Amino acid sequence: MDIDQIDFQILRLLTENSRVQWKDLGEKIHMTGQAVGNRIKKLEDSGVIKAYSLIIDEMKLGLIFTAFVIVHMKSANHDAFIRFIKDRKEVVEAHRVSGQGCYHLKLKVKSQDQLNQLLNKLLDHGNYNLNLSIQEIKQQHSLNSILQ
Repeated sequence: MDIDQIDFQILRLLTENSRVQWKDLGEKIHMTGQAVGNRIKKLEDSGVIKAYSLIIDEMKLGLIFTAFVIVHMKSANHDAFIRFIKDRKEVVEAHRVSGQGCYHLKLKVKSQDQLNQLLNKLLDHGNYNLNLSIQEIKQQHSLNSILQ
């Protein structure tokens, strides 16, 4: 699917507020609500828009600790590790990386005990380095940087 400037405008506005009415979105980009809806449907059908999400204040839900873990694998077979991290709700992001370590994980946990339990199980797969977040400075969807 070819994405034009209007599609990029729609994506940018949806990134800011995915619950915006098509009519209101259309007014901002000088289109009818129906035309905007048709474009959004095409973006969804082509897989450009994969899902809509909700940003939650995790601290208010008790997810007090954010940890960043660099994993150094014990073996070349990573299948069991990948299954492990996919099954763990505490792992909110996982990236296979070049450079330091094999994987970088972002964890959200309610307690230090919960973090320790996860880290102990992680040792079955490899060693790790741990960094705890002390303050979130910025959270931005990556799409914003290319849609400016």
